[in-house]
Amino acid sequence: MYFQQLVHIIPTLDEITPSHSSQTLVTTGGSHQLIIVQRGHLLIAAKDQEPTVCTQGFACHPDYGPYFIQVPKTKEVDYVVITYRVLPETSTWTLYGPLHTISEIKIHYMIEELLRTMYEIDTHSVDEEAAQQFRKRLMMERILFIYLYESRMREELKSSVSSIEETLSYINEHYMLKLTLPMLSRRAGMSEGHYTVLFKKHTGETLMTYVNNLRIEKAKLLFQQTDLLAKEIAQKVGYVDYFHFSRVFKKITGASPSIFQQNHAPKNTDRTSKD
Repeated sequence: MYFQQLVHIIPTLDEITPSHSSQTLVTTGGSHQLIIVQRGHLLIAAKDQEPTVCTQGFACHPDYGPYFIQVPKTKEVDYVVITYRVLPETSTWTLYGPLHTISEIKIHYMIEELLRTMYEIDTHSVDEEAAQQFRKRLMMERILFIYLYESRMREELKSSVSSIEETLSYINEHYMLKLTLPMLSRRAGMSEGHYTVLFKKHTGETLMTYVNNLRIEKAKLLFQQTDLLAKEIAQKVGYVDYFHFSRVFKKITGASPSIFQQNHAPKNTDRTSKD
């Protein structure tokens, strides 16, 4: 949504101010602010809203101000407030709230360059002044791009992780049913390839390894707690083919189902009548 707006506007930087202390940020007219934390963290509260912990960036929209920036007691914090406008002035620009990035070094480098450009570089001609204004605008656009792009990536990742965790809950509850990659990936709302990659990244195991380990753990419990036959236990944990179950069981536990059953039989249970 923000990128669709950004295509049609030009952000122009008005001011960048370093700070280390608490303050109230009053938004006026069509001005927008970016609060960028360089060290430590802040508590930021918009009018009539609960404070938000800010460790990276926060976009202030004039409709929700003033903003109360609080530096935690006994903590040292460095941050800057970038004041900018968007052109044309009648444009829609709704950016508001926490911003996240994995490119903090790039952001901080551009902040230092903006501060240097604003306060250290003297221009000696109209053309040179225009060049510096254009440079500041490019850096402003770059900062916005990084925050918007990487904040969106973070939200997509959070959504993907939630989908993986939902299918994990389903697997843990329905391990005895037929579980397939196509079915689980559809349930997660993603392609089979994407699901496979994210599943292993999240669990450290492939889907099949995870399912087999889960089923064998359930089978071990049944061997220890019941006097069911091995074939019955195989079916209860999701294996239609007993010989496949036996191979997987031995590969994971190091013992065949029959040996494991003999060594872990419930007390006071006579299995000879069941074999």
